[in-house]
Amino acid sequence: MIRKADQMEREFRQNMRGGEGTVQIIHLFKEGEYKGNARLYARIVLEPGASIGMHEHAGEEEIYTVIRGQAILTDSTLSQEQLMSPGDASLTLSGQSHAIRNAGSEPLEIMALVLRNT
Repeated sequence: MIRKADQMEREFRQNMRGGEGTVQIIHLFKEGEYKGNARLYARIVLEPGASIGMHEHAGEEEIYTVIRGQAILTDSTLSQEQLMSPGDASLTLSGQSHAIRNAGSEPLEIMALVLRNT
């Protein structure tokens, strides 16, 4: 199956998980279209100043990969915020929390994959 970029479902969320601004979620494929244990596979765009607030993952884990821009990641396993650049990735396991915000002057684009623990 191939899904062209203009056919992907786009979702806009204000103040996502208590964060700032608007977050655009571009669903490459939606749950139910694939057979694996993924809950989400999406490209996420945060405009300058936008963020996804601190939230915990229970029974699942999430991987972020920065595609474009600069991100500040707050993670319950880190002693301080960390700068992430294109190509960098983070892993948040079940029982851990994280937040991410755009640290630059251009849009921040990340890939997000949420996997259910089995």
